[in-house]
Amino acid sequence: MKRYLYIPVLLLAICFISCVPGEKQSNQDLDALELTNLPSLGEVNERYQSVNVEMCEVVGGDFWIPYAMIDTAKLRTEGFSALKRGIPPIDLNEEKIRNLASALGPMYIRVSGTWANTTYFQDNDAPKLTSAPEGFENVLTRREWKGVIDFCQAIDAKLVTSFAISDGIRDKEGNWTPAQIQPLLNYTKSIGGDIAAAEMFNEPSHASYGGAPEGYDASYYARDFERFKQFVDSLAPEMKIMGPGSTGEGGIIPVGESMTTDKILNAEPMPEFDIFSYHFYGGISRRCRGELSPENALTKEWLSRTELGLQFYEHARNKYLPEAPIWLTETGEAACGGNPWASTYIDCFRYVEQLGCLAKHGVKVVMHNTLCASEYALLEQETHDPRPNYWAALLWSKLMGQEVFEARFTHDQVDAFVHNLKHSEKGRAVLLVNPADVASEIKIPSSATQFILTADDLLGKTVKLNGKVLQLQSDNTLPEITGEVIPAGNLQLPAHSITFLSFEPA
Repeated sequence: MKRYLYIPVLLLAICFISCVPGEKQSNQDLDALELTNLPSLGEVNERYQSVNVEMCEVVGGDFWIPYAMIDTAKLRTEGFSALKRGIPPIDLNEEKIRNLASALGPMYIRVSGTWANTTYFQDNDAPKLTSAPEGFENVLTRREWKGVIDFCQAIDAKLVTSFAISDGIRDKEGNWTPAQIQPLLNYTKSIGGDIAAAEMFNEPSHASYGGAPEGYDASYYARDFERFKQFVDSLAPEMKIMGPGSTGEGGIIPVGESMTTDKILNAEPMPEFDIFSYHFYGGISRRCRGELSPENALTKEWLSRTELGLQFYEHARNKYLPEAPIWLTETGEAACGGNPWASTYIDCFRYVEQLGCLAKHGVKVVMHNTLCASEYALLEQETHDPRPNYWAALLWSKLMGQEVFEARFTHDQVDAFVHNLKHSEKGRAVLLVNPADVASEIKIPSSATQFILTADDLLGKTVKLNGKVLQLQSDNTLPEITGEVIPAGNLQLPAHSITFLSFEPA
């Protein structure tokens, strides 16, 4: 959950090698998709496509208010607080949520966000405290945490989290202590759970808005991290440490100068992470006075921003921790809960381009924010029905394997991504993205099974697969996802379409 200032988005010139289509070359053979002897670019984690469930959802609290409920009069008098509304704790035992989440697996579930920075773990079975102890703002009960553990186990997910950083965890001198992390880890183990990886706390780049002590800077972070790492190495060595988990740098979202990634990684003692993590949003939503619009949602500039964010953090990783894998542990359409169109078909292009591009550039895991809260969620917040991005995520999960290949394909409007076909070493899965408002034609080398996503309304929530509307069945289970077998030769790609092709081994 984000607490950003109302500042317009600043952008730097994009100089990274872009995944979005470039200028068409003269050789017409480049419109032909090649699948033989493709250079391998490496592998992504088997849980590459993962999701966040905000700590705010788990404990219940103030989260982003839907656009239709924003009261402009209250906004004028109450300011930022009028952009939030109270939500009850999520029921992770709900069969519908479990079925839909499980279909995207295997994946990581990250339970974190700004709320986690100030959350007190109530380590008993008494009724939930009506207010948090001094130094905290929120309360997490055993029952709520057990719901998280049970959810992960039920859907074959691994848990990722972060911990409190606020004054409540500290001794009289202000030093970090394991007063909260230790009981949480002990309880997790006592109920058969496991935390695969964790950031010390959420988004140090925005620590001053995230519950950190007054005057928190990179030196303070380094002192805290030294104690944190000593504790983890001693009592939870199996838990990977991720970090720093910062966001916005590289010209995307304004960041304070006291907690830049460079300053964090230049502090003494230098923090060392098992996994280099970062967060990315392409801009700030209208809810927080961002200047994005749906008219820009299919442009090359917008679809390239994910690479601009990666460029900055990859440079930092290469400079300070070159051996650490890089994970994007929080991302979505826009900060502050997403724009109104984040829940519509038009955002599917950003979603799949992001997955495809980051896999090509060596990112091992991408964690989307969120599963079912606010406009950028994969599921509707109230009904938990699938949104358009969910269907795109489902096809990715069904078809795209871990090995990533360089696609020998150049087109003026279509972008291509090639992986091994899931559960098939020699088969190939191809993602073809046509964000243009005109159809296109390419050549495929052999017969394939196609899965084409389209929509009659770019800003609508109804999505079609091979011309048929995708929707849950009457019992809230997923429909059968079947493709259409097509022959080798010319393939028509409709305007504003997302096509997955499955090529079985010869």
